[in-house]
Amino acid sequence: MDTSAVIPASYFFSGFDGLKLHVREYGSRLSDAPPVVCLPGLTRTAEDFDALARLLAVRGRRVLALDSRGRGLSAYDANSDNYSLPVELSDLTSMLIVREAQPAIFIGSSRGGLLTMGLAVASPASIVGVIFNDIGPVIEHRGLIRIKSYVGKSPQPRSFEEGAEILRRLFDQQFTDLTADQWLAWAKRSWRDDKRGMIPTYDPKLAATLASVNPETPPPPLWPQFDALRNVPLMVIRGEHSDLLSAETVDAMARHRERMDTITVPGQGHTPLLDDEPTTNQIIAFIEGCGPRGAQP
Repeated sequence: MDTSAVIPASYFFSGFDGLKLHVREYGSRLSDAPPVVCLPGLTRTAEDFDALARLLAVRGRRVLALDSRGRGLSAYDANSDNYSLPVELSDLTSMLIVREAQPAIFIGSSRGGLLTMGLAVASPASIVGVIFNDIGPVIEHRGLIRIKSYVGKSPQPRSFEEGAEILRRLFDQQFTDLTADQWLAWAKRSWRDDKRGMIPTYDPKLAATLASVNPETPPPPLWPQFDALRNVPLMVIRGEHSDLLSAETVDAMARHRERMDTITVPGQGHTPLLDDEPTTNQIIAFIEGCGPRGAQP
């Protein structure tokens, strides 16, 4: 489907402390269908959802993709302590109010899924459907250790092509089937070229969010937060090679619910790119099945 006519708009709003934050918006606000809110991972940006958002927009769906503080076009925070889930949840709530985007269907990649679980506890009426992209209430310890090993520490490439090679070295064991064009597109979402050369699209101080991660202490499970979503439709996407969301956790999540749609993306790890046709088709079908009250037929 041709999505070239879809032109996203950028909007800025203020966090609780006045920090300038960015959300990218696709489609029309006049749509009667619940909007879709996309929340990226720890060091990721709204750009990750561009392909999917365009597909949804041409089908008449309004989509909002958030740059959390310190990512993308949102301002960096001088206080790294504010790179925390409670503060980011406050920012998300502000965005939903300012952009009049609730209730909504949420797509949460990794940390974005944790924010969605937090919102389910704080404001359950805001949610009519959820898609978790490679995240659940049990986070595999080895995956967190791996992520800690590179956040804020990646080498600075001299070009996007060199960035693609850096990403390939970091992730080729999890993403086994990507083409050269996909690695290059990933690099263009991961760095930007400015007067200082190639710089990451996130604040390296985000590494502070992983300071407490250590080999001896696994993160606590989040089953109460997950169970706060018991009354809304849920889809879980897992990368075949993911080391953050295990197949066993996906099975346990399904046992907590009467119904849960699942997708395993072959040849990908943490987090799936959400740009292949089989995956996007299933996501779109799930979203179209979420009614105004979160009920599926």
